[in-house]
Amino acid sequence: MRTVVLHLPANIDLDERQTARFLAAKLYESGKLSLGHAAELAGLSKVAFAEILGDFNVSLFNYPASEIGRDAAAI
Repeated sequence: MRTVVLHLPANIDLDERQTARFLAAKLYESGKLSLGHAAELAGLSKVAFAEILGDFNVSLFNYPASEIGRDAAAI
């Protein structure tokens, strides 16, 4: 992975962990990351990451059906 430095306004109340999870959820939602890569970025297992997606108004089922079987087999 590569490192990115973000400068957030002081009024945004997110710590590093919350920021990583938010970014991972939104990158997953946009199709930029698979479930596994997004979970890794968030520092969570696939199952734990799938469970928090709703906190960010992101649906678990937003990627091709062909990937569902592959991800389910890895759990």
